[in-house]
Amino acid sequence: MKTYNFQVVIEPDEDRWIAYCPVLEKYAAATWGYSKEEARRHIYEVIGMVIQELVEDKEAIPDDPVVDGSVFSDSRVEITV
Repeated sequence: MKTYNFQVVIEPDEDRWIAYCPVLEKYAAATWGYSKEEARRHIYEVIGMVIQELVEDKEAIPDDPVVDGSVFSDSRVEITV
């Protein structure tokens, strides 16, 4: 088993919160919620699904990704595979 940490960005957008994982955006790792916490829960689920798909397809999982410092990092999500 290995644990991965992914930067997550959560930003307000009108009447909801947008959440995405910059390093996994090309795999559509983005979602939303009506609250910041709901968006965080949703992005955790999305990241888990993306990682599961990468493992099934035997594709490389980004390891400790470096993200552009201009991106606001709300938190990090830890996934164990």
